[in-house]
Amino acid sequence: MDTKNRKTSTQNLLAKLPSVDSLMTSDVGRTLCEIYSMATVKAAIVNEITKLRKTLKKSEQKEITRDELIHDIVQTVTAKLEQEFQPSLKRVINATGIVLHTGLGRASLVEEARQNVAEVTENYCNLELNLEDGKRGNRISHIENHLSFLTGAEAACVVNNNAAAVLLSLNTLAAGRESIISRGQLVEIGGSFRMPEVMQKSNTIMVEIGATNKTKLRDYEKAISENTGVLVVVHTSNYRVMGFTAEPPLSEIVDLAHAHDLPVLHDLGGGVLIDLRKYNLPYEPLVQESIAAGTDVVTFSGDKVLGGPQSGLIVGKKKYLDKIKENPFLRAFRCGKLTLAA
Repeated sequence: MDTKNRKTSTQNLLAKLPSVDSLMTSDVGRTLCEIYSMATVKAAIVNEITKLRKTLKKSEQKEITRDELIHDIVQTVTAKLEQEFQPSLKRVINATGIVLHTGLGRASLVEEARQNVAEVTENYCNLELNLEDGKRGNRISHIENHLSFLTGAEAACVVNNNAAAVLLSLNTLAAGRESIISRGQLVEIGGSFRMPEVMQKSNTIMVEIGATNKTKLRDYEKAISENTGVLVVVHTSNYRVMGFTAEPPLSEIVDLAHAHDLPVLHDLGGGVLIDLRKYNLPYEPLVQESIAAGTDVVTFSGDKVLGGPQSGLIVGKKKYLDKIKENPFLRAFRCGKLTLAA
């Protein structure tokens, strides 16, 4: 086909393109507008006609009728809208070998938790309502007694993940003051979560002590000053330093802190409530052990080893938990009814 004839053929094809209004007012167009809204459907039609016009201009096209063009456009727009408005979270098979895979949603919820979420979301619920006196309640009360019973702590709180739990606790205990932490515990976990950066964002002054492989009790004692706000202990759950290593027992750090009227924050990360050695798994420190050692605030995840929904759990002494609950950041980090129901 010569250039002139090709140009004429292309012009004839372009002339057969339907208008946006004609497609919008067609039976299919009106149906799509009822489902997705006029603005959404119009944008999809305009986009498809624009793409088709460019295609017709660039390539040699066979003869096609106006009805066929309309059919193709309607089919394409319908398919794209259906695909775009499908839920993007899909069920997958975890064949990675990593049971608690962050990218795959970590733990699966048990049937009772799924049923309770369905029950709570089907209608209204008493999220912040005391059913006994009809007055406004506290959403944390739905889980506080359970966590206190399980861990032996005086009080408890829940936020949307453990990073939030650590940040909120540090900001409450030592905003503008120093937080003492061993160099060997300045961990990084998945997603570039680094303890030094979390401490910086919590508005506390990080004071590193000891060496990467060895930190002694006297290192903590030498670092304590009038500006010290908290002693921080972080469980290095995702790696091990082997060989020439040392760190003081948690109970000794607690005794030292309390002798100076300072609190201890223990970040356990995963959070374990049952001795895993009974299942022939490596030992992991228990939340109950940390509480029994006198730790003032313990933070851990609710969606890793515990198998719950994504959440950060904070347990410890009431006088410190009360301050944490009064921190304005709590509103930014708090959980909604779906998490609390699960």
